[in-house]
Amino acid sequence: MSEPEVFEVFAIKYARHDRTAELNFMDSSDFHDSNMPIDYFVWVARSKNRTYVIDTGFNTKTASKRNKEIMRCPVESLKLVDVDPADVENVIITHLHYDHVGNFDLFPNCKFHLQEDEMSYATGKYMGHKHFRHPFDVGHVTGMVREVYKGRVQFHDGDAELAPGFSIHRIGGHTAGLQVVQVYTKRGWVVLASDASHLYGNMELENPYPIIFKSNEMVEGFQKLRDLADSNDHIIPGHDPLVLDYYPALSDDLEGIVVRLDVAPSKG
Repeated sequence: MSEPEVFEVFAIKYARHDRTAELNFMDSSDFHDSNMPIDYFVWVARSKNRTYVIDTGFNTKTASKRNKEIMRCPVESLKLVDVDPADVENVIITHLHYDHVGNFDLFPNCKFHLQEDEMSYATGKYMGHKHFRHPFDVGHVTGMVREVYKGRVQFHDGDAELAPGFSIHRIGGHTAGLQVVQVYTKRGWVVLASDASHLYGNMELENPYPIIFKSNEMVEGFQKLRDLADSNDHIIPGHDPLVLDYYPALSDDLEGIVVRLDVAPSKG
């Protein structure tokens, strides 16, 4: 087995949505009207040899349609960590919900990495039900199908190592083919959980976010996250504003926008 490459990892916030806590948990009996916003991120993992972008966010058109507050273009924001979208060769799509795949068309030269189960889910019989199709945008899904026909989508059936120190792992649960990223850093193995755990509280309380395809996979996925990471502090939830509090900003002028995930968190 090759020695893992050491990656820097960044979370870049591009949007925010104010909501009450009860909307963030399947069992909302312990939550009332307290405010518990969610943030929206894209992520970058970079070693000396390669760069991976994880998810592509949504755009202003989608923000308006879905009543979300977008602060900056997530793809243009990659330049804050010296990543030019035109130079990106690999983009991990954790799943095909609107806020994770919405700007795929701004990456002209990359290969997209997607689970087979996710494409089957997003184009199959379950999309006949409003409950399942609501978080998808048909334009994104058909656009990704077109990318398949261009030869730009690499499908995966389960877990796969893409490079020494960088791998993808199917979790399912939230969607049929949700995948997470395990990446090696100077502080050990970090897991970018995406929507396998929206918030720290979803995993800690074993109380999933309420948008679920299979609840058993969602709950079992919490343990898989723990198995993949060196500790619970190495698991990065997909939408928790606390990530920006726990991890250091890349620079003073990027406070609240870009944080380093390859250094230990400072939970206070």
